[in-house]
Amino acid sequence: MSAVIIDGKQIAADVRAEVAAKVSQLKEKGVAPCLAVILVGENPASVSYVTGKRKALAEVGMVDRSITLPESTSEEELLKLIDELNADKAVHGILVQLPLPKHINEDKVIMAISPEKDVDGFHPVSVGNMMIGRPGFLPCTPHGIIVLLQKMGIETSGKHAVVIGRSNIVGKPVSILLARKDTNCTVTMCHTGTKNMAEITKQADILVVASGHPHTLTGDMVKDGAVVIDVGVNRIPDASKKSGFRLIGDCDFDDLVEKASYITPVPGGVGPMTIAMLMQNTLESAENNLELRMQN
Repeated sequence: MSAVIIDGKQIAADVRAEVAAKVSQLKEKGVAPCLAVILVGENPASVSYVTGKRKALAEVGMVDRSITLPESTSEEELLKLIDELNADKAVHGILVQLPLPKHINEDKVIMAISPEKDVDGFHPVSVGNMMIGRPGFLPCTPHGIIVLLQKMGIETSGKHAVVIGRSNIVGKPVSILLARKDTNCTVTMCHTGTKNMAEITKQADILVVASGHPHTLTGDMVKDGAVVIDVGVNRIPDASKKSGFRLIGDCDFDDLVEKASYITPVPGGVGPMTIAMLMQNTLESAENNLELRMQN
């Protein structure tokens, strides 16, 4: 048996195409969806992520209000800029690329973004809304994982989902989304404190691996026919590549592809979905803005 490889690139392209169609409809009604992406410093990975986001903005026809600030930017200056963008009615989404330079408090910055423009879904208000099932922006990577499962027609109701990792960005939120009534999984979360992890992962129908370490999940840790979603992105030295490295996930892909029923590759699996869901959230924010305008 060889797994079906989930083509995250194609599914993300389909989502972006749907978003682009709705963006042009909004523009006809006089609303141009706009996202402000703030990058502080020149972290190579962050520069690459921001480039990807800007490319997607151009593709779906949104207004790109990207702002690049020097590494030396003070916390006060960054918070002032966020205040200005919060007040700007033409801006529908604000995203500050993390990580930030050491002298800036990330929590303060996330708290400063208005929940109405928090298209990353990181503000405590957004997290609270997700937790209790109220409308609000869902964090992009976890939401992208749910959409991948839905678009592939993978049955989730009544299934046992095991999540490896408990980060605020992936592990915790994806556990909540998998347990929601519309997804209806029974969820177990594993982390560095988990004993006998292989015993737990062998019971899983669906595995979401976001540990941040290569080869966290290997073939002997899963049952035949499990669905494997690999969220990890790790750089491994590779002299045969022009860049000097290659990207691998948190799972042993070659080992698992023979046992799983479905598996996401790295790159080309979960990654493209994160940006697609960011576009979706920005669109939703612009639609909410139009609704408010019509009510007033």
